[in-house]
Amino acid sequence: MGSNNKPETEETRKRIEENHEEEEEEEETEQDWGDWSEDDGGLESGFLCLFCDAGYSSCDTLFEHCRLSHCFDFHSVKTELRLDFYGSFKLINYIRSQVAENRCWICGLTCQSNQDLQNHLHEAYNLKETKLRWDKEKYLKPFMQDDKLLYSFGEDEVDEEDNDAELMRDVMNFENISVDDGSSKDKSATNNCTADEIGKVAAVSTLNGHPNMENSSEKMIVNGFDSREHIGAFDSKLEDKDSRVSLLKLSAKDIKKVNESYFGSYSSFGIHREMISDKVRTDSYRQAILENPSLMKGAVVMDIGCGTGILSLFAAQAGASRVIAVEASEKMAAVATQIAKDNDFWWDRPQSEGNINNAGKMEVVQGMVEELGESMQIQPHSVDVLVSEWMGYCLLYESMLSSVLFARDQWLKPGGAILPDTATMFVAGFGRGGTSLPFWENVYGFTMSCVGREVVQDAAGIPIVDVVDDHDLVTDSVVLQTFDLATMKHDEVDFTTSVELEPKLGDSTSNSTELRSTSTWCYGIVLWFDAGFTSRFCKEKPVVLSTSPYTPKTHWSQTIITFREPIALALGNLGADGSAAVGTDACPARRIHLRVSIARGAVHRSIDISMETAGVGPDGQKRSWPAQIFNLS
Repeated sequence: MGSNNKPETEETRKRIEENHEEEEEEEETEQDWGDWSEDDGGLESGFLCLFCDAGYSSCDTLFEHCRLSHCFDFHSVKTELRLDFYGSFKLINYIRSQVAENRCWICGLTCQSNQDLQNHLHEAYNLKETKLRWDKEKYLKPFMQDDKLLYSFGEDEVDEEDNDAELMRDVMNFENISVDDGSSKDKSATNNCTADEIGKVAAVSTLNGHPNMENSSEKMIVNGFDSREHIGAFDSKLEDKDSRVSLLKLSAKDIKKVNESYFGSYSSFGIHREMISDKVRTDSYRQAILENPSLMKGAVVMDIGCGTGILSLFAAQAGASRVIAVEASEKMAAVATQIAKDNDFWWDRPQSEGNINNAGKMEVVQGMVEELGESMQIQPHSVDVLVSEWMGYCLLYESMLSSVLFARDQWLKPGGAILPDTATMFVAGFGRGGTSLPFWENVYGFTMSCVGREVVQDAAGIPIVDVVDDHDLVTDSVVLQTFDLATMKHDEVDFTTSVELEPKLGDSTSNSTELRSTSTWCYGIVLWFDAGFTSRFCKEKPVVLSTSPYTPKTHWSQTIITFREPIALALGNLGADGSAAVGTDACPARRIHLRVSIARGAVHRSIDISMETAGVGPDGQKRSWPAQIFNLS
């Protein structure tokens, strides 16, 4: 909720003026800046405004200044979004990062100067949508060094003051992390830290008994100490803070920037509920497991990233002789264990590992699948069926496909089954209806098209996860990439491919002459995926889990990438001006050529996407646009 923008009271003005006078006096009396230190108490105005160069002696005065001068009411935003300490921490760092680039934290408009930005700042709107931009783990890293505001903004919350200040000091101590990652030999040996229902959000696991930490096969040095010893000092602080923060698993292997994303929160069961409530997702797995008895009866099943254990429960119900549910999160492993016991599927491990007479029972192993051999006695290539819900947004974002492939190579029997065993990415072009333009054109009878145009321009800078209506697709759908999990190699997770999109034919009742005489505008592309439980393994009941715009929506939605400028498309030989640029209304393109690359990013579980776009005219002439490069992290 934005500021009420009330007039400044005389009392507030007086307090701000007094602060400025005090600070000026201190500046005049201070003769030797080189000898000054914060401990000397020589400077009281240590709280720097989020938007300008003004400094204040307290958080309250600073936030009052922000409310009155910059239309930013910190306390109202915090209340409306119900931000906890870490949510507020991210917000402050996000705003500082945007202001440093003269960009509005609300609408994303980039200004020419800081003064222009201050003149532009406006009341907050659509805060829930804005939150998607800054509710990211990278904003847990202080944007500005020695930012006193990060230590003090919660001081008015008496119940949390001591805990937050103490924990914040620990966060700052974590700032100097150096990693000896050497030359990574196998990118597939990454963490299987994603729970079944929450694998789309962040990395989670356990190190030294801490929930939600990524572990490491190499030594990490934190402020000169072995990280495992250093983290042990946090034990007493973390025991009662699991619901508020999860120190990011300190994985030295394959992670290039461990300083980004210290924390990953998996304490909310709402995330699990969202995954399980996704009927398309859960029913697809249920059918594939329960309606293929020849596959599951008497099988040894491994569930990678089990979360609550729902897929393991299906496998046990289907008659598997043994179900090994692997979960890296300590908390969720304990939850899955209790759920198995409550449903009489728990397998009390006998003295001899070779005795598996408890048919249809499941056991939960806490740890990463890459380290499973250290957690339990299991023979290589002894699993009949691997099952995992590993898919992320845009299929590969935050996915655990590398962990599934590792488990396949290490534990699956020759010819064993993987569920799902295929994944296919699709792409199509979307039109004006897939943008926010129609909304802003008529707002209670008023046109606000200028806002819509700005929003569309801003959207070209970042992929957006949202639901697209199939009626808003203006090209045909084509396959972008297909993965065969039974045979693919680890490095095939990264790929580059070229496709062509042609204008979408209308329905059978449309007049073909009319279709050929008009052009349409393509504003960008939509990506989605299908996961296949094919007849190769699911002989009785093959299943397809689709996230297509043409099928019921899922929690994955679709991934939208907007062009820098829309491209005009036309069917047939619509009269075109040969001298005009391809893709304009005067010379619509006949098809759009795309070259798309998707690869694992330097930041663990992120992906890099690059897209090269060209319009092909009626005579084969081409017009290319500059490549667009994105990072989903």
